[in-house]
Amino acid sequence: MSSKHAPLSLHPANPHYLLFRGNPTVLVSTAEHYGALLNGGFDYRKYLRTLGKHGLNQTRVFSGLYRELPGSFKICGNTLAPAAGDLICPWARSRRPGYSCGGNRFDLTRWDKRYFERLKDLMRVAGRNGVVVEVVLFCRFYNDALWSASPLNAANNVNGVGNVARGQVYRMKDRRLQSVMDGMVRKIVCELNPFDNLYYEICNEPYITRDTPDRWQRHVAGLVRATERSLPNRHLIARNACNKGRRLRSMDRNVDIINFHYSLPDLAVTPNLRLNRPLADDETGFKGSKGDPYRIEAWRFLLSGGAIYSNLDYTYTVGHEDGSARNKAPGCSVKSFKAQLPVLRRFLESFDFVHMAPDTTFIVGRSSKRAQVHALACPGQEYAVYVAGGPRIGLSVKLPAGEYRAEWVGTTTGRVFKRQALKGGRRAVRLRSPGFRVDIALAVRRGRMVDG
Repeated sequence: MSSKHAPLSLHPANPHYLLFRGNPTVLVSTAEHYGALLNGGFDYRKYLRTLGKHGLNQTRVFSGLYRELPGSFKICGNTLAPAAGDLICPWARSRRPGYSCGGNRFDLTRWDKRYFERLKDLMRVAGRNGVVVEVVLFCRFYNDALWSASPLNAANNVNGVGNVARGQVYRMKDRRLQSVMDGMVRKIVCELNPFDNLYYEICNEPYITRDTPDRWQRHVAGLVRATERSLPNRHLIARNACNKGRRLRSMDRNVDIINFHYSLPDLAVTPNLRLNRPLADDETGFKGSKGDPYRIEAWRFLLSGGAIYSNLDYTYTVGHEDGSARNKAPGCSVKSFKAQLPVLRRFLESFDFVHMAPDTTFIVGRSSKRAQVHALACPGQEYAVYVAGGPRIGLSVKLPAGEYRAEWVGTTTGRVFKRQALKGGRRAVRLRSPGFRVDIALAVRRGRMVDG
């Protein structure tokens, strides 16, 4: 299979954003807990069709060398915790029993054909539904129980590979173990090279401890690059930097996208725009089960200059791949959120956002100091504004001379609640919002108001 499109890339006019199938793109999604590939009981086709139906265009999948257990992190219906016999990973099973989670041990010298067939079919279905897949190659092992469940643990394979403590897995001291992991990276990269709808992440949350050193992460990124040199296509590589955010001094030259978790735009986006890479809020959670906090997080992040928002959604489970589950987990569990979040994507893509930049200087006054206000602007042409904190707000804006039209847009429905004609010039113009419950968006564009 080969795509007729070039792979997802940095936009040539603005490296803070992405180019996908010829179009400037922001990736916006509320997606399952990363088990769509490795959990054989999960209907990924139904899941990906659901994303496409709602206009959601990103998902993360873990490769399969890391898995979770029932009850891990108090998540019910965890797709990363497949039932006994449902784990599908890159390596084939041997004839010897003894895998700690049920079934035979793994043979790290043989690939599992079913895994790579599933991987490529998942990519094809995702592509048909306009979904970009973030393929997460590695994940740190958070506790000994999770390391004990990995195929790389010596107790779970017939090769005697991985006879190390979990804190040593990624430290490049065990040559046989590192060779197996390198082989997996090369194999996945080769198999996925024809696809346009993917990018790689080196490792999920490597910064939690010192178990995943910078040297190892640079090695993996370099290995992806080296493997693709002899292949037709080049794909983007992401690195997970930290939770919430901080000013990064620099970034590996092989890294294209910078991922943050549970992100705050003032900590993650604003201080790192100078690195000229797309910035991602790559995982959310711990703000309750309702949708409002995650919607606010998404709008704030992208209206500050971010390019990717990937919400962690626990309504997708085995048997409920359409996102209809009622779940108990530390994150968003609201079915209606799937219809709300695409409003953000449509709002941004209604602008020439590639030629916009974070800027609130045109807002010279506001009626509420408590409200959070973020904006992207192309001065004199277009302005995209987000306000969190109702029930109303007045904004004084100073625009270059000319005629403009303003629209107040609902963030949950995309409905235009109010329109207003403006004239820019020396004096600021006052804009008054309609009433709103939690948040609202404002679009200001050069041009006359058109009736109807």
